Amino acid sequence: MDFGMSEREEGLRQEVRDFLRRELPPGWQGMDGDEALGDGVAVAKELTRKLARSGWLTMAWPKEYGGQGRGFLEQAVYQEETAYQRVPMVSLDAGIGGVKWIGPSLMLFGTEEQKREHLPRIGSGERYWCTLYSEPGSGSDLASLQTRAARDGDDYVVNGSKIWNTSAHVADWAWLACRTDPAAAKHKGISVLLVDMRSPGVSLRPIHNMAGGHEFNQVFLDNVRVPRQNLVGEQDRGWYVVAAALDFERSGIGSSAEARRNLDDLAAHVREQGPLATGAPVRHRLAELTIEGQVARGLAYNVAWLQSQGKVPNREASASKLFGSELVQRVAQAGMELLGLYGGLVRGSRWAALNGRFARAYLASFSSTIAGGTSEVQRNIIAQRGLGLPRG
Repeated sequence: MDFGMSEREEGLRQEVRDFLRRELPPGWQGMDGDEALGDGVAVAKELTRKLARSGWLTMAWPKEYGGQGRGFLEQAVYQEETAYQRVPMVSLDAGIGGVKWIGPSLMLFGTEEQKREHLPRIGSGERYWCTLYSEPGSGSDLASLQTRAARDGDDYVVNGSKIWNTSAHVADWAWLACRTDPAAAKHKGISVLLVDMRSPGVSLRPIHNMAGGHEFNQVFLDNVRVPRQNLVGEQDRGWYVVAAALDFERSGIGSSAEARRNLDDLAAHVREQGPLATGAPVRHRLAELTIEGQVARGLAYNVAWLQSQGKVPNREASASKLFGSELVQRVAQAGMELLGLYGGLVRGSRWAALNGRFARAYLASFSSTIAGGTSEVQRNIIAQRGLGLPRG
């Protein structure tokens, strides 16, 4: 089995690195999610537009939708390099949600009018999106959602609230899962609507995480009128649209690249400054995490390879998401332990190790096994669809 990349793919990797070296500020160490969605949003959007103009943002999209028609492996190379360099918006819903799962889902289920309206603007970095799935009483059991959309003439009238909505405060449009038939069985009667976030009746409340960042929001929908032509796919059969979009969302290399970058920074710091403890245990722990980082990378590239073969990864995407998100937590935990009390200091402190990055990474890592589907959900998918085990 050949795990290597082709000359074309490695050439693209170097091309992306050269671009980032030119475009990112000198001494760039990355931008955290709350920065990219707060004071740094202008910088983040400009970088996104530059990536769009380069053609890389939608490189694997078909040419008829504004893409380059390049391979999924090449797209994975691009995503890996930009995520490793902590390019803002690359790992956030607003930056790649439209590119990674909303755009591809519209290609599968959207009308020609929806494709003409949204795909070019997603591909240009002009239009930012948020995803409205979870609700205060409906998280892992997404099919139990209760946000209601009732037909009224040529509109749907939407009422309800959504929570943990990354980027909703900077999004132009929303990808909404709602219930159009409250009498139907749980996985039936669900539809997907495209919602203009400027619509009357849309409001939001910021949710600050324990790292002090503002990435999440709660979105309220109070008699929001959504035109009927914004329905994606068939009414009451939106669960199939949501499931496909979730597979696209989980098929990424971002977590692997994030974990490996943090690990590389940690190992360099330990070599230069020394951890609180030295010797074989430290070396062995870093070596084990390095091996796990390569495993996560291999799982992500396997998903991209399956996509390049015309297949739709499901259990494979869940395996990649599960291992990658839990690796992010293990690396953050290792950093806090090896850096000692210096690792717990926040950015701005003169004594903070690595400018407080691991304190923030540790606090933010707890959500990595919840966002995009909890680890328990991923294990159920692997067990049922991968191993053929019965439902518990």
